Amino acid sequence: MNKICNKADLMAAFESSKGKLALRLAAQDIGSKKKDILCCGGTGCHASNSQELMANLRAEIKAAGLEGDVNVIQTGCFGFCAQGPIVKVMPDNVFYVQVTPEDAKEIVAKHIVGHEVVERLLYVEPTLKEKIHDYAKMPFYAKQMRIALRNCGLLDAEDIEEYIANEGYQGLAKCLTEMTPEQVVQEVLNSGICGRGGAGFPTGLKWKIAASTKADEKYIVCNADEGDPGAFMDRSIMEGDPSSVVEAMAIGAYAIGAQKGLVYIRAEYPLAVSRLQMAIDQAREIGLLGDRILGTDFSFDVEIKLGAGAFVCGEETALIHSMEGQRGEPTTKPPFPANVGGGYWGCSTNVNNVETYASIPIILRKGADWYARIGNWVTERDENGNWVKTVSGNAGTKVFALAGQINNVGLVEVPMGTTLREIIYDVGGGISGGHEFKAVQTGGPSGGCITKENLDTPIDYGALMKIGSMMGSGGMIVLSDKDCMPAMAKFYLGFTKDESCGKCTPCRIGTRRMLEMLDKICDGNGTEEMLVELEDLANTIKDTALCGLGQTAPNPILSTLRYFKDEYIAHVRDKKCPAGTCTKLFNLKITDKCKGCTKCARNCPVSAITGAVRQQHVIDQSKCIKCGACISACPFKAIIKE
Repeated sequence: MNKICNKADLMAAFESSKGKLALRLAAQDIGSKKKDILCCGGTGCHASNSQELMANLRAEIKAAGLEGDVNVIQTGCFGFCAQGPIVKVMPDNVFYVQVTPEDAKEIVAKHIVGHEVVERLLYVEPTLKEKIHDYAKMPFYAKQMRIALRNCGLLDAEDIEEYIANEGYQGLAKCLTEMTPEQVVQEVLNSGICGRGGAGFPTGLKWKIAASTKADEKYIVCNADEGDPGAFMDRSIMEGDPSSVVEAMAIGAYAIGAQKGLVYIRAEYPLAVSRLQMAIDQAREIGLLGDRILGTDFSFDVEIKLGAGAFVCGEETALIHSMEGQRGEPTTKPPFPANVGGGYWGCSTNVNNVETYASIPIILRKGADWYARIGNWVTERDENGNWVKTVSGNAGTKVFALAGQINNVGLVEVPMGTTLREIIYDVGGGISGGHEFKAVQTGGPSGGCITKENLDTPIDYGALMKIGSMMGSGGMIVLSDKDCMPAMAKFYLGFTKDESCGKCTPCRIGTRRMLEMLDKICDGNGTEEMLVELEDLANTIKDTALCGLGQTAPNPILSTLRYFKDEYIAHVRDKKCPAGTCTKLFNLKITDKCKGCTKCARNCPVSAITGAVRQQHVIDQSKCIKCGACISACPFKAIIKE
């Protein structure tokens, strides 16, 4: 692509590039000779051999002599991770799931050459038992509204020309040629978008504070240090649409008066790092980063900083210290990062997360009012039409990583105000394995449990806080009747204890003491007095820890004690685990239903089961590790927990 020196060049590049997306944006046409085969190139599908699948598809297309008519395109994540690897054929609009490298031959021979859908690879809707080839009609996608994820699954993330062909960098061009920095800040403020990293602070207000700070040098930072267990929203955006993050950072830099951008990303995301660097290099090569962007006086460039994977570095002051090469520890505020003395190398610094940035270009392109009408945001505006304050709710959409005991594991984006029930049952497809819903953990280790009594709660920052949880960055772990709530709290607390930076005593020592008590409770050595001590300590840490990590570390304990006190009582009083998962509180027993088939003995990894053929078997409790392999292997349901 030629150098883009002004807005006219950008629009010319847009017009000349649109043909690359023609098949992907066209109406359904199975008879069309020309086709784009879109293959998920996210980390999850990479792990399921999508690279080999793409290589096989290209080989089959070459063998069929169709190289000039059919393109195999590697895209970002489609979101439907439970059904990956995913292949989508356009303009046919046919969506294939769980595709293996061996399926490439049939897809090319039957679909591409024969113009016939491969029925066995279509998604089967589990309730109606119907095959669906149009993804928009799948329950998983029907209630979604993809804004931050708008280009994931559509564009080749490694080709900036495709991003420009889909109106990329037009938001930046509008800002630089038609708006003042103050107008850009006001537009973001009017949109109502709040920080998607978890705190929910109004993005426009954050930019306004940074813009109003008098400083010789300013920085704009992207927080890509996604560390919550089970969260993969930011990773998928960077893998599938890195150019949107680069464009948004340039918009933000123009708004606040910065000339340098930094992306702090964990080194454990190699694919995201690689594609983000490609997006930066390509933008710099064609003049969309660097000096005098689009022929204006605005100059801006971006640099990647790799993090070592410390959860606490998701907190902005700890993140800044880590970028400076110091120990990743938070500091007391003020000064805030936007203040001189509080940011990167003491300079005024604005920090937003990946998902927040991903929504900025389309907000600037379509306008604040378009975005503000999405979600459940009710506002008051002044006589000039400017946003004054939020009355209730939040604007826009939110991306969630849906995981746990759920049928449709994956990445979902829904309007604010969508209820938990809609996300879990309509989008998520309900609880897996026929089990009963128990709770959903939102906000990761910093969040809390939400029970079935609150399933109709609309998703927004305030509503979740009222019921003892939080939005967090977007992790949503669904729990069923097979999950033990004290054990779940222990898991999250173990994570936060390990990730504590150790700077403040409440977090460094307090999390360890709470974990010791939970260990005793889950082992059957707890007491009812210990439950009182645990709750008291949790509240103390919540009130006294230095940063958000320590202050929210007790949340899983406090919320499970609030809603599942009976399970804690069963552990300490009855020495029983109602869910049957705490191994110290049950033994496995083979009942008289046993037919002596020997399957349990053959599947036991520690040879703890003995018995003759056609005779009832016995478990040696001194050897048994309670892994449950025998329960899974037994065809007669003869093994129970007692």
